[in-house]
Amino acid sequence: MKVYFSPSSPFVRKVLVCAAELGMLDKIEQLPSAAGPVKRDATIIADNPLGQVPTFFTDDGVALYDSRVICEYLDVLAGGNALFPAPGPARWQALVDQSVADGILDAALLTRYETAMRPEALRWPDWIAGQMSKVTDALAKLEAEVGGFATRVDIGTITVGSALSYLDLRFPDNGWRDRCPGLKAWYETFSQRPSMVATALK
Repeated sequence: MKVYFSPSSPFVRKVLVCAAELGMLDKIEQLPSAAGPVKRDATIIADNPLGQVPTFFTDDGVALYDSRVICEYLDVLAGGNALFPAPGPARWQALVDQSVADGILDAALLTRYETAMRPEALRWPDWIAGQMSKVTDALAKLEAEVGGFATRVDIGTITVGSALSYLDLRFPDNGWRDRCPGLKAWYETFSQRPSMVATALK
């Protein structure tokens, strides 16, 4: 198996954490890439028209994307219902937690592009504020529900962990720990899992 990789991509990291939890990390070759929203990587586009990472290849050469599809594929490959609970309340909760955390990442990435890639004269402060308000509101929702995370290790908590680590990387002054003490306490433990340590963003 192979995956187009970027060391700072939280979505790639999410896939790699899942692979590590399933005992598959050493079976996936990490391919270098230069994916970007403006200068797109033609090598990736040949297999994924969106030109994004992660783009994953099964042992049969089938291209899979995006991270949600890849993570579910890995879970099925490992026997199923390890990181994606069986249909029922636990599954729906894990999938909703994944959606909330993916939304944090989408908003954070759009903000990152606006502040780091767009020429300063063309930046839109209201856009930045709108995206970061999504991050704040989503974190408040997770803070209200973090008591239910307990010892869960599933696609929901893995995505939340990946989102928090990306905020630390790109928005170190965000102050989410001050606003979300429950998430802070949970993340201090979750971030020490071997799967998280082995896939740290750079």
